Amino acid sequence: MIRVFKVDGDRLKELEKISDLNPETDTGWIDLVSPSAVEDNAVEDFLKISVPTKEDMQEIEPSNRLYDEDGADYMTMTAVAQVHLDDPVKAPVTFIIFKNTLVTIHYSELMSFSQYIIKAQKKNGVSVASPHALMLDITESFINRIADSLEALGNEIDQLSSDIFGSKKITIKRKTNMLQIAIRKVGAKGDLLSLIRESLTTITRMMLHHSLLVAAPEQKGIKFKMNSLNRDVIALNDHASFMSNKMTFLLEATLGMINLEQNQIIKIFSIAAVVFLPPTLVASVYGMNFQHMPELNEMYGYPIALALMVASAILPLLYFKKKGWL
Repeated sequence: MIRVFKVDGDRLKELEKISDLNPETDTGWIDLVSPSAVEDNAVEDFLKISVPTKEDMQEIEPSNRLYDEDGADYMTMTAVAQVHLDDPVKAPVTFIIFKNTLVTIHYSELMSFSQYIIKAQKKNGVSVASPHALMLDITESFINRIADSLEALGNEIDQLSSDIFGSKKITIKRKTNMLQIAIRKVGAKGDLLSLIRESLTTITRMMLHHSLLVAAPEQKGIKFKMNSLNRDVIALNDHASFMSNKMTFLLEATLGMINLEQNQIIKIFSIAAVVFLPPTLVASVYGMNFQHMPELNEMYGYPIALALMVASAILPLLYFKKKGWL
């Protein structure tokens, strides 16, 4: 799909077809969403530039992500898609700046683009009429989206922490099942956080490269915004690092609590074995088949043996209680 916009005063105006844009006089934006080969060729023929393929965008080498070719500047960052579906995936996004036109290519539906388009189509939605400024505005939308994702992730981590360290009195089996579920959740949130940190890293590299491309007359107008975005990225990186440390702590604490629960079960079996050992010994002694065992002829031998077994079971329990082992 191809969406075409041009800057009309202080807002974006969507055009019906790509030929309605004049790349020589209009400041425009061409957004390619999962483009077909025909749509790629249409943009290439219109602007006389090459459009990278999906495989090219997935390359991780800097030379394949940040480069110049035939007067066009190519910059690729990694976004995170499907965050709200709990199935996040990496989604490369390529920005191409050629003369007065910005071209974006992405193969995933991204909320950042939708939110920016809604904002930019309103009055005062576009601050500066240049492809560099448009790219900064879109990048700001990505950064805001990452901030929202980190905020939501932080709330979920706090809830996980409450579940793990909560003082709810539940059975050992339910507690163990809950901790196992918590481990899976911590792992899933850790994967999302890793993708977010990777995205922030690629944005930092892209912003640094982009700052070298802005012409001197235009630097003064957008330098403040570029510095502001860089500070936002640094702050989000620091926050993501803090959350990563917290999730590592939660994972280790959860594993430790599972070990404690398992040790508690083993402790119960160990105590039970110790408690029943003396009665078993008494029963074994009087279960022998020797001919000369005086106690067997006693009238009260049977109740005495039972009392002896009960006492030998109770005494260890009292001893464990006194020592604080129970």
